[in-house]
Amino acid sequence: MKNIADYLDSTYLKTPEQSGLSHEETKKAIFALCDEASEKNLYAVMIRPEFVREAKAYLAKKNPAVKVGTVIGFHEGTSSAEEKFAEAEKAIADGADDLDFVINYEAYKKGELALVKDEFLSCTDLGIRNAKTVKWIIEIAALSDEQIGDLTRHISKWAAENFSENDQKNIFVKSSTGFYQTENGKPNGATVEGIKIMKANAGNLPIKAAGGVRTPEEVRAMIDLGVTRIGTSSAAALLGTGDAANGNY
Repeated sequence: MKNIADYLDSTYLKTPEQSGLSHEETKKAIFALCDEASEKNLYAVMIRPEFVREAKAYLAKKNPAVKVGTVIGFHEGTSSAEEKFAEAEKAIADGADDLDFVINYEAYKKGELALVKDEFLSCTDLGIRNAKTVKWIIEIAALSDEQIGDLTRHISKWAAENFSENDQKNIFVKSSTGFYQTENGKPNGATVEGIKIMKANAGNLPIKAAGGVRTPEEVRAMIDLGVTRIGTSSAAALLGTGDAANGNY
């Protein structure tokens, strides 16, 4: 029997401008997210960097077992390696446990592999040296199936060449930001097909599915595909009802 709560990163990543809330109202929403994660023993909350310090302090009193994750280079991924490194350093100083970087997939699509590799190596090394979990968002909705496989394969290769097998357990490939704008109703988050391609090319690296996983049935399907973390803005709904409401299936 699997405990679904152990897989869930409960997310609130809207800026005050995107949500129409004030900074203080946004902070209250994040504390409510922390309350739910604490009560349901979810694995982590995933929030914007500016709220990490307060969320970490809040959870230290409520349920210190709940991790605090944040996003870096969000959501376009086009900031420089140096900017991402500095943003991650600040998040580490503020107490973040997980660092979810948006890889520069636009540079990858232009063939600028050296740039993408440089940001992967420098930022992953920073996270691993500080005993953090590092996840690389490849934004599958912006890529073809061939590109999903190729970019995942590159990340796996770089990780295998530069980090130990033990370190690789804490280097994820992640599907999506959930903020990418698609056309013609195309999904902008994790799909079964996309996750299968990632899994087939990730080698030793674990997979995080994010965006588009909205029902208990979908979360179970993702877990059965081999995903070990799932990002969601509706964690309570994913836990389902009955026995599943206790996080089991």
